[in-house]
Amino acid sequence: MELFEKLKRLSDAFGVAGHEDEVRETIREMAAPYVDSCEVDPLGNLICYRGEGPTVMLDAHMDEVGFLVRWIEADGFLRVAPVGGWDERLLPGHRVVIRARDGRKVKGIIGAAPPHIVPREERRKTVPLEDLFVDVGAGSREEAEGMGIAIGSPLTIHYPCDLLREGYATGKAFDDRVGCLVALEALRLTAADRLPYRLVVNFAVGEELGLRGAKAAAYRVAPRVALALEGTIGADVPGIPEAKQPTRLGKGPAITVADRSIVVRPRMVEFLERIARAEGIPFQYKLPVYGGTDAGAIHTERGGTLAGVVSVPCRYIHSPVSLLSLADLEATIRLVVGFLKRAEELLG
Repeated sequence: MELFEKLKRLSDAFGVAGHEDEVRETIREMAAPYVDSCEVDPLGNLICYRGEGPTVMLDAHMDEVGFLVRWIEADGFLRVAPVGGWDERLLPGHRVVIRARDGRKVKGIIGAAPPHIVPREERRKTVPLEDLFVDVGAGSREEAEGMGIAIGSPLTIHYPCDLLREGYATGKAFDDRVGCLVALEALRLTAADRLPYRLVVNFAVGEELGLRGAKAAAYRVAPRVALALEGTIGADVPGIPEAKQPTRLGKGPAITVADRSIVVRPRMVEFLERIARAEGIPFQYKLPVYGGTDAGAIHTERGGTLAGVVSVPCRYIHSPVSLLSLADLEATIRLVVGFLKRAEELLG
């Protein structure tokens, strides 16, 4: 399967934080040929194992930002609460998919009052999320409930993954399905290697809710070395000074020096730099101190773990649709494969 087709499969899967079942089963199927075993822990993390010895861990989170139904109006409109961080400026007018109790998908639209009837001074203001509603075409609360919608039903803005043009993919949930794909490809490309350690790949739940899944998984598997894989903030767009652009598309994988959740030890940063240079892989640094990743939870568990972060730059994360360079994705996979082939050097 071509790399883009794999990305599309992961991006299109439903996986709002706390409701990662569909994406977890998709990943389990994709990972199974390249691991010895997989298990699902009580939180819902998918933890895959291969080999024996001291543990080296890869982590990528399955969950995406979304919403929960918090109320159903008498006339069938839905009120929603956020799951993870959304920019309220971007929400009105977008299509959503709601996962009903029986697993079926219900389509909807985030509505707001049309501008024709809104006072001029109000048109320039961001509509608060609590004032927005979702229209599923129901005429009553009973009709909406008959569609399988209930308080707590998860939903997210959904646009299918597609090629914007050759080499550039656009879709939802690149934060962090792109990290999941990097982990899956690293498993596939090292399947024939006898790595001198136990490789554990955690596909985490609940990163968007505060790094919850990674914290539990790191305690469970007790890694000596860990690498978090992310889709991160690509901000090389008009109006953003270069000094405030955490990463840029087309410049290769981003190595984190520090963010809000971790200050990466120089030993790890320099190790990743050496691999990239030795393999001829272009790379950049994610500018401090924007964002946070699962490495923030992993590196403090079990007395401490040598942890780092490698990310694929993605424009417009935490918005209805993101954009990435497939060349950046391929270069990130090469860097992580190089990391796995030399990770034994970090275990000493």
